[in-house]
Amino acid sequence: MEHGISLLPDCRPARRSAPQYYDDVLAAARTADAAGLSYVKMTEHYLGDYGGYCPSPLTFLAAVAAQTSRIRLMTGCVLPVFHHPVQLAAHAAMVDAISHGRVDIGFARAWLPYEFEAFGVPMDTSRDRYVDTIRAVIQLWTQEKASAESPFFSFHDATSLPPVVQRPHPPVWGAAVRSRESFAWLAEQGFGLLVTPSPLAKDLETTQDLVRLYLETFEDTHEGTGMKPRVAISVPLLVADSDQEAMDTALPLLREYIDVMAEAAGSWSNTSSQDYPGYANLRRSFDLVTDAELEHGGTHVVGSPKAAVERIHWLRESLNADVCLWNVDFGGQDGTVMQRSLRTFIDKVLPHVP
Repeated sequence: MEHGISLLPDCRPARRSAPQYYDDVLAAARTADAAGLSYVKMTEHYLGDYGGYCPSPLTFLAAVAAQTSRIRLMTGCVLPVFHHPVQLAAHAAMVDAISHGRVDIGFARAWLPYEFEAFGVPMDTSRDRYVDTIRAVIQLWTQEKASAESPFFSFHDATSLPPVVQRPHPPVWGAAVRSRESFAWLAEQGFGLLVTPSPLAKDLETTQDLVRLYLETFEDTHEGTGMKPRVAISVPLLVADSDQEAMDTALPLLREYIDVMAEAAGSWSNTSSQDYPGYANLRRSFDLVTDAELEHGGTHVVGSPKAAVERIHWLRESLNADVCLWNVDFGGQDGTVMQRSLRTFIDKVLPHVP
């Protein structure tokens, strides 16, 4: 099992400025690199407090590349529906070259109606755009003269520059949340799976079923090829010397994390899409999360080092995780809280997990 840090800014500008946030998470990336962690992951979003501080994960990861020496740089994820594949392939390859081959590219479909509206992209075409763009990006990475025809773009005999350093191309991951079709498709393509479980442990059974679908489909599709499925999970982490100290620090941050997600999900109130069944009531599911459930029934890792070790083993076994990506910036926390928790994890937890 590998470990890394997962970043998805939920900072309100009134609480933390953008320069403060970037300073804090770049410092966290340097700490993770020095400690031998495997990944730093950043996610793409726009406009709102939910993820709005990182419209360009590849820009952020280029900065990380310049300040680190070995840690892998993962987009978690870029949103291909908002990019032309020629642009996306070239930008990713540039960071692959700058980092001397340390990039992993994770893709996601996007899920916020206000982002689709701002870019003028119909939500009902998002799955087809997602699939077509990813396939075109891989063609551009692997073919000297790549051509693609899609309802959404076309190009002919395109040679993407700079070339990728990693051959045949950087490792590819895909995020999936609730669609069985998405989990099965990622397995069929041979991609790694990125999963962010529901904040509540009572919902874990649904995610377990979907992860099993991914693993079974991967085995059926790639039997005899030597290819292996990979499952990466991303959950909030806060470790302190005692369980009580950890929860006292984490609970208001978890509450803010849920509230910011709920506000973003509120954009579904007057929206529906055939490509997103079940999303119309998404805000309500976040609004119903109580502090008591966060304290006693969450999927996050919050507690003393001993409790964190037990919790990590439970999550790993529950979701067949090969990679644990610890969300260390949740709730708009500052760099002092982030570093204290991360250092405690590295010094007192990491030696006791695989």
